[in-house]
Amino acid sequence: MKRSILLATALLALPAPALAQAYQCSAKLVPPPLPQIQPDGPSSNAPFNAYTLAISWAPEYCRNDHDPQSVECSGRYGRFGFIVHGLWPEGDGQSPQWCEAKTMPTPDTVRRNLCMTPSTYLLAHEWAKHGSCIAKTPDAYYATAHKLWDRLKWPDVDALSRKPGLTAGDLREAVALANPGLRRESIGLLVSDIGWLRELRLCYTRSFKLQACKRRQYGPDDTTALKIWRGI
Repeated sequence: MKRSILLATALLALPAPALAQAYQCSAKLVPPPLPQIQPDGPSSNAPFNAYTLAISWAPEYCRNDHDPQSVECSGRYGRFGFIVHGLWPEGDGQSPQWCEAKTMPTPDTVRRNLCMTPSTYLLAHEWAKHGSCIAKTPDAYYATAHKLWDRLKWPDVDALSRKPGLTAGDLREAVALANPGLRRESIGLLVSDIGWLRELRLCYTRSFKLQACKRRQYGPDDTTALKIWRGI
């Protein structure tokens, strides 16, 4: 399978960009050293026909992360709401992963992307596991994720978290209303075992058009009770 694709061409048809970062982020970040990444599964060059943009809710992660050097959680580099976990190719069965990564991101590349994904480990891991199967270079992979990310707008999730009887459908509805053209069916959720929001999963076709998520991506149905850890 050809592992490089013409990403930019497919993205030209997407709506104009809008502010995506929910809180603040310092643009002059000094990234920690890039870690060594070890595969956590077998290499697979399987074909794919879709993408998932995984978007984490940083406050939920950070309430259990007490690393004083953490870009995402220490507070030294700003406050984070939604952040990009990664852009994943999706196949009907086995999805491609851990393809041959001939290059790793440079410190400058990492620095430019830390406001989108404020973790050197996560940037390196997502490139090695997923990006290497869909782009020739880390820069091309992150640029594609950025083009999707920068077009998203966010509701006031902190205010939403205070709504009595909050459900998964309430969050999907709020995100869809903030982004005309984004249907609730395209918004998957990942929650903890006790109902706390961990991630959104936005579902795209191979040509980066939004589509309904598969059952395994969609997560809890709209009537499921939801809790959101507040970031402020």
